[in-house]
Amino acid sequence: MIPLVLARIAEITRGRLDGAAPETVVDGPVVIDSRQAAPGTLFAALRGERSDGHDFAAQAVAAGAAAVLAEREVGAPAVVVDDVLAAMGALARAVVDGLPDVTVVGLTGSAGKTSTKDLLAHVLSRLGPTIAPPGSFNNEIGHPLTVLRADEKTRYLVLEMGARGLGHITHLARVAPPDVGIVLNVGSAHIGEFGGRDVIAKAKGELVEALSAEGTAILNADDPLVAAMAARTAAEVVTFGRAPDATVHAADESLDAAGRSRFTLVTPEGTAPVRLRLYGAHAVANALATAAAARRLGMPVADVAAALSEAEPASRWRMEVTERPDGVTVVNDAYNANPESVRAALDTVVHMAREGRAYAVLGEMAELGASTVGEHEKIGAYAARGGVAGLIAVGEIAAAVLKGAEQVGTWTGERVQVEDVGAAVAALGERLRPGDVVLIKGSRVAGLERVAQAVLSERSTDA
Repeated sequence: MIPLVLARIAEITRGRLDGAAPETVVDGPVVIDSRQAAPGTLFAALRGERSDGHDFAAQAVAAGAAAVLAEREVGAPAVVVDDVLAAMGALARAVVDGLPDVTVVGLTGSAGKTSTKDLLAHVLSRLGPTIAPPGSFNNEIGHPLTVLRADEKTRYLVLEMGARGLGHITHLARVAPPDVGIVLNVGSAHIGEFGGRDVIAKAKGELVEALSAEGTAILNADDPLVAAMAARTAAEVVTFGRAPDATVHAADESLDAAGRSRFTLVTPEGTAPVRLRLYGAHAVANALATAAAARRLGMPVADVAAALSEAEPASRWRMEVTERPDGVTVVNDAYNANPESVRAALDTVVHMAREGRAYAVLGEMAELGASTVGEHEKIGAYAARGGVAGLIAVGEIAAAVLKGAEQVGTWTGERVQVEDVGAAVAALGERLRPGDVVLIKGSRVAGLERVAQAVLSERSTDA
């Protein structure tokens, strides 16, 4: 964070100082966990469902925090504001406005946001100091926290922008106005909250609407709902995808035996070979979006291809591939799930298991609303037609996956219904043998990362 005295922070946030010296300098990040407090930090006392940050104010200051951003007096140096979250947003906007050399790259989409954010952070760091959110810090809390890590040295600020309703991305864009906006896709994630894909498209398109005429909108040419967003922005439009008429596209795609993509990166300036270390054909679209942004920011195509080829998986529980000592390969993709991402993961494990059998442990795909049962049944049918040898559904909602698989009359694989993680681990233990590949995937509410952790409890080596 750029150094600011508490008097200036109070001015920005329309707060008042309580027991705090106006000249005290905050030069560390803003933190919301008192255990992360350190000299120079500002502790934001957010109220949560289970705890109230105000109760930990003294602990944060004792650990070195310069002050507390609070909504009431806390018996410690504080900037008292009406709304801590709104104050964080205002402070983040002031930081961005104070960094004229920073390029803000915002990205959104129904699937692939975090993986693309990780790729962007890796590639753009070749051009200059880059800040990106850890994990999936893509909401009204994580967004300003990421922005507030930027300082005078920062040249690129990569921001993942999530939405659970109309207006959410518009709000995030006001906190940090984007120079480059990337829309990956419009899928079914959170469709239960939005009410339909057309509404999701409207929400995702708020990102390109926030761009100025000097900005750049980077749109997926393969997704009609995304491509149509070109009409919603005053910015220059650059497209990416597999379509040969996309500005940046892929040619000569293939998958190696481990399920990693190889392709030729094609741009108006030339071509270069890419050999991804990420798993699944769906990673190509994320790589192309990254390449389009890097190209826009002046990176030569050969350098873009080299950086993409060196990028390793960076966020946990997203297509983490580990081979056990006994030859069983575990694909932990349990961070989240929606119909599009599950299909992509299933395609990958079936490809990887050409010398063995592909199993899938699937949990609930949340927030699908009225389409919940039907979407789970479609996934089961897709898995059966794709050649999965066995399906293990965890929980009552995921049981619809098995019903969908049963409707594929030619499929002879196993269908197993279990109630919890422990039963899923036991079911796998009875079935897996060397050469098998098992996918573990579900929404956060399913907690299936515990299945992967248990299955990998023995010493293992990365695939």
